Amino acid sequence: MPIKDLFTKSKKKKYATIPTEAAKQDVPEGIMTKCPSCKKIMYSKELIKNLKVCVHCGYHHPMNSQERLKSFVDEGSFVELDRYMISENPLGFPDYIEKLEKDRQKTNLNEAVVTGVCKVEGHDAVVAVMDSTFRMGSMGSVVGEKITRAIEKAGELSIPFIIFTASGGARMQEGVLSLMQMAKTSVALKKFSDEGNLIISIMTHPTTGGVSASFASLGDFNFAEPGALIGFAGRRIIEQTIREELPEDFQTAEFLLKHGQLDAVISRDDLREKISTLLDIHTPGGEVEWLEN
Repeated sequence: MPIKDLFTKSKKKKYATIPTEAAKQDVPEGIMTKCPSCKKIMYSKELIKNLKVCVHCGYHHPMNSQERLKSFVDEGSFVELDRYMISENPLGFPDYIEKLEKDRQKTNLNEAVVTGVCKVEGHDAVVAVMDSTFRMGSMGSVVGEKITRAIEKAGELSIPFIIFTASGGARMQEGVLSLMQMAKTSVALKKFSDEGNLIISIMTHPTTGGVSASFASLGDFNFAEPGALIGFAGRRIIEQTIREELPEDFQTAEFLLKHGQLDAVISRDDLREKISTLLDIHTPGGEVEWLEN
């Protein structure tokens, strides 16, 4: 073969190569994530690195409890409380125990909330993080009991209580026992507050039903992440009841802030710094300047 042929560009094929099934399987599943808001696709690793906030539009993707704790508390400082507390089936609801077991295996959690003592930028606190991947974060007897015990632990230590809410509301399989948790947690927070302690509530998407109507709204400071759905009854039920069409942004964090039901809407990448500032100035006469902006 003449030497000149070694440097001659080969002609491009006039047909497209169709990848084989084996080649398709070489691309790891979950390597890319499509944003449900702006519809743009990004690398999953890039999204996780950005605290699961879309780099294009700022949409806050849901976080599970472990991701939340990793992004918020000081590394190695979290000591979990009541890890092995699990729900029973007091009303004999069909298949309830089996559904709970499936969620335990899927999430590696025993219930829809994780509680513990931790540090946030060096500040001691008790934190409770609800997890919507377990029974949609629904509030049953164990969820209410764990949150109540966490509040009481914060009271014993005289340190702030911080809660991240994410819930579809009361757990129907436990009936009135679930609804009782609204009163139990609210009473615990009232006692905690009366003793001069700090309560910070951070509502994430979604915070609805009995959770929004009880402990989620009882903070000294009530915050939310951008775009979070927050409300008691569903939009359709309210519209049918009042026979009016509701605003487009009804029950969003921004709507609640506009109507004085939140102190601030804080982006996830600013949250740790803002909460740390609050903890730092939690002294008589302190002022939070960024709340006025």
